[in-house]
Amino acid sequence: MPIYSMTGFARLQVRVNDQLNYTLSLKSVNHRFLDVQLRLPNGLDALEMELRRALKEHLVRGHVELMLSVDRGGQQVAGYNRDLVSGYLAAFNAAREDFGIQGQPDLNGILRLPGALQSDNRGTGDEDLAALAESVQQQIVPLLKELKTMRAREGESLEAILRASLDRLAEAVEGVAMLRPEVEQRYQERLTQRLINATGTEFNRQRLLEEVAVLVDRSDIAEELARMTTHIGHFRELLASSGEVGKKLDFLLQEMNREANTLLSKTGGVGGKGTRITELGLAMKAEIEKAREQIQNVE
Repeated sequence: MPIYSMTGFARLQVRVNDQLNYTLSLKSVNHRFLDVQLRLPNGLDALEMELRRALKEHLVRGHVELMLSVDRGGQQVAGYNRDLVSGYLAAFNAAREDFGIQGQPDLNGILRLPGALQSDNRGTGDEDLAALAESVQQQIVPLLKELKTMRAREGESLEAILRASLDRLAEAVEGVAMLRPEVEQRYQERLTQRLINATGTEFNRQRLLEEVAVLVDRSDIAEELARMTTHIGHFRELLASSGEVGKKLDFLLQEMNREANTLLSKTGGVGGKGTRITELGLAMKAEIEKAREQIQNVE
């Protein structure tokens, strides 16, 4: 099963009868939860409840906007504002007489006045409302399927990007693992020399070496590498699963980022090939951040 993006769009245009057509459009973008907004004509309260139920059954996350635009065809009749037009003509005639000027009123100019032209909207009758609601209920599932098809295509693109990031992340982890023994040896030698310099010639060498071993063990990055490898494997498994995985993937990336930070803090200042580990650790963090940006749009 593919993962789903939260970005998608779908639209249907339907003819109910000779006088009634409508367009039903559905758009979704990323959101932490399922946030549904409906834009419907008045008088469709019962339909709104059914649409919300259908959306919640088919979608898990995302900001979703559903819009129903109704075209009533020949039910709109053009007319004009008689009072406004007659008032304008009366004012024109009065001015012409007062100032003794010639001229005729411009009808085109009058009809361009704000409010001069009107539409007689007779509304939608109860029968048409019932037919409209029934048709929309029949079309909402096909519309949702179209939306999910697009979200699945977007999800495939996201999955490809995420898998590429995981591959690069795994390569960085493997690179650090190969450098780990040499860096640990260098760290132990450097720490021993610093302690010898600090204690002078009179010291218990065996005791000193034991203390160095403890400090080196605390600086070991084996656990961080093991956990990072485990997280990468779990991430791949989630990508191959179905359902709501976006939040789980985001949590895993937070854990990966924590491991990368710990790795960097333990290996900082070692020098030599430790510098290469720092470079790889920063590369890990960069890939994790790229993946987190993509995850924000995964359902």
